[in-house]
Amino acid sequence: MDRRDTLKALLITGVAGTAGAVPFACAPTAETQEPIVETANETLYGRTPEELEYDKKLFAQASVFTEHDLATIAILCDIILPATATAGSATDAEVPAFIDFIVKDMPNNQLPLRGGLMWIDREANTRYRKFFKDLSNEQQIAIVDDIAYPSRAKPEMKAGVAFFNRMRNMTLTGYYTSKMGIEDLGYQGNRAGIWDGVPDDVLKDHDVEYDATWLAKCVDQDKRMDLAEWDQNGNLLT
Repeated sequence: MDRRDTLKALLITGVAGTAGAVPFACAPTAETQEPIVETANETLYGRTPEELEYDKKLFAQASVFTEHDLATIAILCDIILPATATAGSATDAEVPAFIDFIVKDMPNNQLPLRGGLMWIDREANTRYRKFFKDLSNEQQIAIVDDIAYPSRAKPEMKAGVAFFNRMRNMTLTGYYTSKMGIEDLGYQGNRAGIWDGVPDDVLKDHDVEYDATWLAKCVDQDKRMDLAEWDQNGNLLT
């Protein structure tokens, strides 16, 4: 199983959750982004009018992240979910914009994420005298490898582990709730199942069997769209 399949499995089984907070933060600077403007199709939005208005207010708010922060988030998102031959990357699915929206909708994420971004830049500077976003891919992966596997991480990496866990969970959530991510999962929505009766081995275990007449009437998939017909005594005809 490759990394993307593993992450899919984690998402589907509900393992991905919110990680603990990073115990420090940095304040926004003059680089703070302009508001991200989104246009919702009000007839197909799937939200109540009140929810739609609330979302519009969030979209109109300035980002809590700087351009520097967003560039770092984009790099981390694509390290977590890079493009493959069959699916686009996290940034292709606009996951950084999703994260930007979520931290406005759920402000409790702002302190841990901004603090985590500060932590990873400090770690990059300590090792390589550069910001994380300016490192080579090999250098970025070297840092990520030290915080991506909690059971192997050194105690001094605890803050970085908590930050990366939160980033991974948000990236997975953003990606696999996008059109691209849903297509990658192969989700087809609710579909009518076909029931062809209790399996033979189960019937044998209980020493029972179907009556051939009833089997033909009730478990004939060619007639599954036909309406049942009954006689005046309540007996099933077809």
